[in-house]
Amino acid sequence: MRGLPLPALIVAAMATAAAETAPEAQRSGYDFAGREIRAMQDDDTTNPGMLWVMQGETLWAKKTGAADRSCADCHGDARISMKGAAARYPAFDAALDRPVDLEQRINQCRTERQHAQSLAWESEDLLALTAFVAHQSRGVPIAVRTDEQLRPFFALGNELFHRREGQLNLSCSQCHDDNWGKRLAGSVIPQGHPTGYPLYRLEWQSLGSLQRRLRNCMIGVRAAPYEYSAPEAVALELYLMERASGMPIETPAVRP
Repeated sequence: MRGLPLPALIVAAMATAAAETAPEAQRSGYDFAGREIRAMQDDDTTNPGMLWVMQGETLWAKKTGAADRSCADCHGDARISMKGAAARYPAFDAALDRPVDLEQRINQCRTERQHAQSLAWESEDLLALTAFVAHQSRGVPIAVRTDEQLRPFFALGNELFHRREGQLNLSCSQCHDDNWGKRLAGSVIPQGHPTGYPLYRLEWQSLGSLQRRLRNCMIGVRAAPYEYSAPEAVALELYLMERASGMPIETPAVRP
């Protein structure tokens, strides 16, 4: 697919997407988790990801930066203003002429509106704010746009999902489309739907972003991982979110 002109790439991407898991067969990673992990996610008092959500709520109301402004000063009650927001990201940014994900949008607000420093990827504060914002969409169906502006990026994400990478010469689709439900190193292979990010992984003993998980997978197949916020990483996020269209947001999910 690398040699195809852009229109042909887009057509090929749409055709590939249509051949993947049917909506009625889509299953969240929650469905593949053990009983104890599902119980942990279901109860907010035992879900460790809620610690970051509560921290994010504090940061939402905290004035910061040269503008001495909080997120709430612009957006008000997050339960209202942010409901459904996470279900629509990555979204197209006209000024940048490309999509940005939720973490990037939060940092844009910090630098442009609050005149504060951007937060480092995987930092406690960025994870907390992202988790708090995404938590307001819990239960909302994923509904990212793939209109004309976003189609080239969706096509790129599709191509990356199906591209063999690394020394193991494996693609994302070979695990998450062809072999989901089977076991790899003792763990069940999920379908790879990003319904719960940022999520708490027992493996990490921490909250982590979708881009962290993508980097882990790339390292696992012995490929050079994308840098955080790289255009390729955001395009892959866009494709994964579109692939999970209609599935409800679970943030903060819990996974093995």
